[in-house]
Formats: sequence, structure tokens, C-alpha cells
Amino acid sequence: MNYPQRPARARHAAASTMPSTASTSTPRKRTSAATAPSQTAPKADAGFAYSRAFFEDLVDSAMHHAKKIGATDSSAHASEGCGLSVSVRKGELENVERNRDKSLGITVHLGQRRGNASTSDFSQQAIEQTVQAAFDIARFTAEDPFAALPDEADIAQPNEQRTDLELFFPWAITSEQAAQLALQTENAALCVDKRITNSEGAGVSAQQSHFFSAHTHGFRGGYASSRHSVSVSPIAGKGKNMQRDYWYSSQRDAADLASPEAIGRYAAERALSRLHARKIPTTECPVLFESPLAAGLLGTFVQAVSGGALYRKSSFLLNSLGKQVFPKHIDILEDPFVKRAKGSSPFDDEGVRVQARSVVEAGKVQGYFLGSYSARKLGMATTGNAGGSHNLTLTSRLTRAGDNLDAMLEKLGTGLFVTELMGSGVNSVTGDYSRGASGFWVENGLIAFPVEEITIAGNMKTMFKDIVAVGADAYNQGAKTVGSILIKKMKVAGS
Repeated sequence: MNYPQRPARARHAAASTMPSTASTSTPRKRTSAATAPSQTAPKADAGFAYSRAFFEDLVDSAMHHAKKIGATDSSAHASEGCGLSVSVRKGELENVERNRDKSLGITVHLGQRRGNASTSDFSQQAIEQTVQAAFDIARFTAEDPFAALPDEADIAQPNEQRTDLELFFPWAITSEQAAQLALQTENAALCVDKRITNSEGAGVSAQQSHFFSAHTHGFRGGYASSRHSVSVSPIAGKGKNMQRDYWYSSQRDAADLASPEAIGRYAAERALSRLHARKIPTTECPVLFESPLAAGLLGTFVQAVSGGALYRKSSFLLNSLGKQVFPKHIDILEDPFVKRAKGSSPFDDEGVRVQARSVVEAGKVQGYFLGSYSARKLGMATTGNAGGSHNLTLTSRLTRAGDNLDAMLEKLGTGLFVTELMGSGVNSVTGDYSRGASGFWVENGLIAFPVEEITIAGNMKTMFKDIVAVGADAYNQGAKTVGSILIKKMKVAGS
């Protein structure tokens, strides 16, 4: 039994060269335009209602009023997002939604007290009322010596902010074109095999946003970004033997999306491969996590060594800096400057300077994920991770170019290949791990049959140390890239 081959990321003409006919649908706006706080007029650039200059005036107006009423420090953030989402099912249009959201957030500091408030009304009166609300909240908030703005020495100055990251690619697709693309994707899935009997639908999403932030410790910056996707979820079989699976492609540039034919075919093949799944007896065996799921294991590590969990002492990896958490062949790198990547940014959410770094080297933890607040609570320096991690890549020094999925199944030998997980069964304090799962039973390096209704269990500390191999079949899931991960032994509860 062969497992379907994942479609490669590929540029295709359909996404970028569709005729630009006008849409007949009526956009549904969640907000309305309001009076500008200065003479800078909003303009519609690449589908936006507001310009960068308008947002700069908006932020400066808020911060100026905060100073006027007595704030010792302040920060403000203005943003706008807009997009189109279309879904179809069984050849029929189901939903068309246009969204347009805008917001101004203000944080006011009164010594060691702080308060924040936000509004979607950009009029001068609303700005002043929002600033006053944040000021009043700060007046009655308990003092917190760690809650100040980032240190000036950590701020990413304008000349340090990378402008070559290629994060913004507006997609001028109409609702009709999006519906056609979704129908094409679903049809590609339905035509793979007569055993594909139904569909949970297909969807196309085109989203973009931009923002500008500033604060009184010297930060000023902002940028535009985009994220587009195509997805489908076919159903194979009938009655009690039905199986569902899905696949999608998500990129900043629509021209980088996989073709609708490749997405539909792969989703259908995944669903077909799960037909006639069975239970297996409870056992203990090696477990291979498919690469999209392996990104979740990396995410658990990030959460465990992030500032909030560490200063609250709610992490199973407390005091792990400099300690061996993974085998010596494992490295984890962070790089905020990968072009077009989903985790790229010229600065973090506080305007702090970011940099490429080694998070884990030869299995030892080299750094945590800290914003200014958590760093101060821990008596450490910020790592520029307010808002999360930036483009993490987990690799093994043992991985060879030929270590594709077939090679990883050979390394697994006899055991469980997991392709789907259910529930959120990770205890962040103890590291205990228990998840519902489905996938395939593997014998002598070959897939024998699909399995379902099982539970896999272990402890994250042991699981990290028991990583035997990492595949060359690297897959990007959000801001994390990792190949399939083979763990030496886990408990599998079945029938």
C-alpha cells in the first residue's frame, strides 16, 4: 500500500493571470470610514481604505493626546485588514464573504501602572475618548515594575528595519473567479476515483492587512502583509466505511500556491488511503509523525520555553537553558528574515530588534522566547519574540537528502505512522502527552493497513529525547518547518 505523494509548492498561472472582470457581489463591510484626525486623506492602495501616512497621523494624534492628559509613556497601533473568502460544496456556491476590519489600540503608562483601550472609530473625538479610557484604567491598575515599554537600546530603528522581506502580494481576484477556483479544486478531488462519494467543500481565501505602530521609547514602524489559501475536504466510501481527509495550500503570494488539480488530487488520495481502517491491539512501538503533525511537536517545545510559561512556572522545561533537551543530532534555528515566509518580520510586536539565532544546538537549549515583560520577570534580556516565534526550522544532523517518507517508513520498521491527531492532550506543566490519533500500521518498512480509534501517549521530555530521525520531507506549517519525526517508542492504546 502506497501513501500519496504530497504536491510540491509551485507557481501556476491560474492564480495570477485570471481576467480581472468586475465582481457582482456586494461587499459586506464590518466597519465604516470615519473622519481623519488630520489633513492626511485615506486612499485606496491595493484594496486598502487607509494609507500608511493616515495611520501615522492617527497614531501620533493618540500619543499626543496621551501626553497632554498626563501619561508618562504611551504606545499606539493602527491597523486595517480586508479580504475575500469563498466556499463551495458539491458543485454549488455556499458562501461569499468580504471582510474589512480596522482598529486603533492605545496603551497608556502612568509610572508603573498601565491601561489599554481600542476603538474602530477613527474620528478625533473617538481617539480622545479611547485615550482617556486607557488613562482611567491605568489610574486604577496595580503597579507593575515590569510593565514598562521596551528599553530604548532594544528598539529596531528605521534604518535597521528590513524592507526586502516580500511579505505583501495583493491578489486581485473577484468572487466569481474565487468560486471557479474552489469548484475546480473540488472537482479535481471528486474525479480522482469513483469511491470519492461526497465532499465537505472547498474554499479560497485572499487576505491582506497593514499597520503602523509607535511608542514613546523611539519606535516607529509598520508594513503590509498578505496570506492566501486554497483548500478542499473530500469524503471517500459510503455508510460506516466513510473516511474524510483534506489538503490545502497557503502562501503570501497567490502565484506560489499549488495548483487546484494537485490540491484536489492529493486530498482525495489521502481520503482513499484511509478506507477500511481498523483498530489495533494496545501496544508499545515506534511512532512516526507525518511532517505537518511534527510541526505541532515543535510548537509544544516553543510554548514550554516561552516567557509566560517560564515566569509562571507552568512549564515542563523550567530552567532548561543550556541543558540537553533533544538528542545531540537535533538543531533548531530561528530566522525572521526569510523572504515570503509566514513568520518573517523586521521587528517584533513591541518594535524590538529581531535576529537570526540558534535556539537549540546539538540538542542543548541556547535561548528562550521572550518579550520585554517576560524577560524582566526572569531577569533576562528580550529575545525579540513578543508576539511569537519567527520561522523556526528543526533539523537533524543525521538526515540525508534521500530521507524521504519511504526512507522514514523503512527506519520506522514496524510501528505506527500517524497522519491525524485529535484533541489537545498536552499537560504544559508535566509534559504528559495523550492524543487521539489515526494513521497507518507499518510492517517491515511498508504500510500494511490504515488504523483509527487509537490513542498515543507519552511524556514530552522523553519524546524529545527519543527522536531517532527527522525526514528530508520538510513541510512548512505557519512559522515552523520540519520533516517527519520518528520517536523511538510510545504507548498506543487500541482495542
